[in-house]
Amino acid sequence: MTNVVSAVTARAQLGQILKRIHQKNERFVVDRRGQPQAVIMSINDYVDTFAPTPDWFRAIGREAKEKGLSKLTMRQIDAEIATARRERRVRTSKP
Repeated sequence: MTNVVSAVTARAQLGQILKRIHQKNERFVVDRRGQPQAVIMSINDYVDTFAPTPDWFRAIGREAKEKGLSKLTMRQIDAEIATARRERRVRTSKP
């Protein structure tokens, strides 16, 4: 749902607007002198609308959850990367 508010109202009630955006996922169009100037929306709404996650990336996420890989810590991930790089160096350095 999109609400239209004046720039003066948006400035005066920004906290309330942000609360409604967060709680109810509302969008606000800010107008100045009757002309639309800006849109205020949640970051999640923005990403979903203008930069949706590609299907292949979602599939990777599902697969990671199924295999339990989504629970790895950054330290474990770094260790796996280091191991893979070491193995690759060994493979490529052999004649």
